[in-house]
Amino acid sequence: MSSITDLAVIVCHGSWHTPAPYMPLVDALKAKGVEAYCPQLPTSDLTKLNVGDVNNPDLDREPPEGGYPGGEEEAEVITSLLRSVIGRGKKVLLLGHSAGGWVATEAARPELQAKSRKAQGQAGGVIGILHMGAFIIPVGESINSFVQARDGAVVAMPWMTFHKHGPAGLGTMVQTGEFLFHDLAPGEAEKWAATLAPSPILTSRLTNDGYAALPCAYLVLDGDRILPKVYQEAMVAAQSQKTGPFTIYHCPAGHSAHLSWTSGVVDTVLDFLKKIEG
Repeated sequence: MSSITDLAVIVCHGSWHTPAPYMPLVDALKAKGVEAYCPQLPTSDLTKLNVGDVNNPDLDREPPEGGYPGGEEEAEVITSLLRSVIGRGKKVLLLGHSAGGWVATEAARPELQAKSRKAQGQAGGVIGILHMGAFIIPVGESINSFVQARDGAVVAMPWMTFHKHGPAGLGTMVQTGEFLFHDLAPGEAEKWAATLAPSPILTSRLTNDGYAALPCAYLVLDGDRILPKVYQEAMVAAQSQKTGPFTIYHCPAGHSAHLSWTSGVVDTVLDFLKKIEG
């Protein structure tokens, strides 16, 4: 395995999230000597959603001119950071949580992968993707097309609600104490709920087959109430039939394992890095 100082982890956060709830995980990785990042992705960046005053956002306003940011813009945030990190020779593990699984897979472009860079005499690059309670979206599909009815009807899940413009506008998470943070103390759940943000639905289609090109792992969140365990396992099984097996891990946590099972997530990251690096 490479020296720990040669490795970095980039966390791709989920929809409706800001980086704030991932900072305990980022800090725990850094405490182990692993360089770690979790940049703000644009679909939940209030400054890009035309909500007016970001301290008192109006979620009923029209979409921004040109539309809401989408997956392409999210992937570009990660690829831009990747270019900077691997430009210093770092080997990078992408960690995608929830909708961040799509982002991580899309961002792991061939030219940024360690294998292709090595062939060109360059150091560093993406060495794998760890999906944590994440959507495993087939190439050619979007998160929205994958989870919604084939007739095009958009149905709000019980843990989210749309605002004035319905599916064409913004949605926010609801009942977060029951669905997202149920395995945290009430005070902690309230603290992290305050860091969430609105997001549009995600209609960008996956174009990069990171599953076939890179070692992939999946941390199944057995207590997840957003993406139930059986749903996570079914997504992995379906993709495995196309591109080969994932390394599978399990944990008892709910959807926010980065908060309720932080040290376990760190151990999972380190174990997968060890497997990749031999």
